[in-house]
This record gives sequence, C-alpha cells and structure tokens, in this order.
Amino acid sequence: MYSILVVGTPESGGADLEGRLASVEVLRARGAEDAVEKLSRNRRIDAVLLLEETAATRETISAIRDEHPAPPPLFLPVPPGSPLPDGVRSLAPGPPSDLLARIVEQIER
Repeated sequence: MYSILVVGTPESGGADLEGRLASVEVLRARGAEDAVEKLSRNRRIDAVLLLEETAATRETISAIRDEHPAPPPLFLPVPPGSPLPDGVRSLAPGPPSDLLARIVEQIER
C-alpha cells in the first residue's frame, strides 16, 4: 500500500481519487501549511502529487523542503520541456487518476 499526498484546491481536480487504485491511500492537502502539517504527522507518505503549477505550488515546494530536508518524491504534471523546480519530478499532464497510476509505476522501480 502506498500513501500519496495530493496537494491542490478542489478546483484543480482529483475530487474522486480515493479508492481508484487499491494499492494507494490518498491523503489531501490544500496548500503549503496543510501539506507540511500532513507530512509532519505521517512519516509513511511515499510521494507528493502537486496538482497544478502556480505560484502557490512553488511556495508549497519551498515550505516542504524547509521543514523536511529529505521529503518524499515530489511530482508535478507539466507539458514536456517545461521548466521544473529543482528536485521535482515531472509527469505528463492528464487526469488525476492517471497521474496517481504513473506515480505508483515510478516509485515501484
């Protein structure tokens, strides 16, 4: 079982991710403060999915790194060739359920 923290607003999609993949427990965070708190309380998180590329997303990445020197892998869906913040792994854009499946494939390697 993998635990994936999904960070984003309800408008960013992913409202129905729970139960999509039997091997994934979905935890949710709305922003930087919420994400840092969830990571602090749950050391079993295997990956973080940032649902959208915004200024708030970069703030979330920075806050996670400030509080957790060795965070779980951070994933962000961006078009091919788009710049990424350092240390963030790219995912091709797609429906949130597909993004979860691709994260599981990457962390199983």
